[in-house]
Amino acid sequence: MSKEEPQKASTKAAYALGIFGIVATLLMAAAVIYYWEWVRALGAYGYMGAFLISILGGATIIVPVPMLAVVFALGRVMEYTWLVGIANGLGETIGALTIYMTGYGGGSALYYRTHGKLHTAYERLMNLMERRGWLILFVLAAILNPFFYPAALAAGALRFGAKKYILITCIGKIIKGMTVAYAGYWGLRGLLRMLGAPI
Repeated sequence: MSKEEPQKASTKAAYALGIFGIVATLLMAAAVIYYWEWVRALGAYGYMGAFLISILGGATIIVPVPMLAVVFALGRVMEYTWLVGIANGLGETIGALTIYMTGYGGGSALYYRTHGKLHTAYERLMNLMERRGWLILFVLAAILNPFFYPAALAAGALRFGAKKYILITCIGKIIKGMTVAYAGYWGLRGLLRMLGAPI
């Protein structure tokens, strides 16, 4: 067997993974649109609802999902606020795997096919990820911002280890989930007190 054959096999596997990531993202986006009322009602399912809506929110970058609103509200109404945060973090991490897979299979193609300011921005992100990938990924996962998704694509394109990606993303997303859930707990509690509710 020549050296080129294993390389071709690994390239094919990478493309297959990228295609799977894109298809999974598109299917989840279509499901969110088609089952919109069900998605909005996921908050009624408590911890499991927080987990499921977070999978959708973590994967569908092209369709807005009311994930944070559900986690915020559940943070107040559920008995264990911290469990809402963990459910959100785990769900978002699973959803974000589709973005990583897309980058793994097609991130380098994106790099060469972008032009102008978009290419410059992506090039800077790739350079940052090469030097401080784990730190950037963690910070972007732990705070509310739209920049996690390009970083996840770049992590895949740079062949950032899947186990490391999952671990760092999960810790960051749980921190973010806890923040949103406890903001809901204290925020809704204060609002209800202002309205005269006996809590």
